[in-house]
Amino acid sequence: MRTFERADHWDEAALRYRQTAHEFTSRFARTALQLVDLSAESKVLDVAAGTGALAFAAAETGASVLATDFSPGMIASIDSEKVPNVEARVMDGQALDLPDATFDAVFSFFGVVMFPNWRAGLAEMRRVTRAGGVGVVATWEARGAATFLLLGRVREKLFPGRQGMDMPEGIVALSRPENLATELVDAGFQAPRIERITHDFELAVAALDDPDALFGMSPDWANLSAVDRDVVIAEVRRMAGDRPVLPVPSTALIATAVR
Repeated sequence: MRTFERADHWDEAALRYRQTAHEFTSRFARTALQLVDLSAESKVLDVAAGTGALAFAAAETGASVLATDFSPGMIASIDSEKVPNVEARVMDGQALDLPDATFDAVFSFFGVVMFPNWRAGLAEMRRVTRAGGVGVVATWEARGAATFLLLGRVREKLFPGRQGMDMPEGIVALSRPENLATELVDAGFQAPRIERITHDFELAVAALDDPDALFGMSPDWANLSAVDRDVVIAEVRRMAGDRPVLPVPSTALIATAVR
């Protein structure tokens, strides 16, 4: 089992994820919510919710939101915010313990694409969406985003020919709009629409003083020697120059489809 497929990996990463990725993914969540009509009467499911970026943004509409994740650490992070209309439960998105046709909108933001059986995850999203409801899936383009994207590019420049981390199969398979649309239809959704959305990950140069906190979730970082890490940090500082923040443009595909 690969590291990102283990719940305990995400339990350990929950705090770091909230500090380094939550606000960034919230930008994409808010963009997606502009594509879906939610109200105080809406029932929303967030599959593989992480630290709750999408769940919290959806809750601002007044909707009742159920956030699920297989990581107890991520669920504890969501619970700690005590948002009244957000319930959080530990649950496997490949086999949701939920009845059919329950939710008006079912989201998975950079979650289902990480599943070992991502097709089962898409099928489960469709199963629990009511007729006429909407499914929303967000994934990254093939090379990822934020610190993962930056680190991969820096490694390619500094250490050409050295193999980097393998991207999850779901991200690779769904990183092209036409493939994502086809897989949603195969899962039972209809009329998929794909938006290509770019937001900057704003890397604070001061955070390079603690690079393990910044890059530690990436296997590309874990596989570097101490000397190589110093070289990488020097290159990122060079890229930033005199700027206190280095923007890393990162592109997501956000798909909406009807049940």
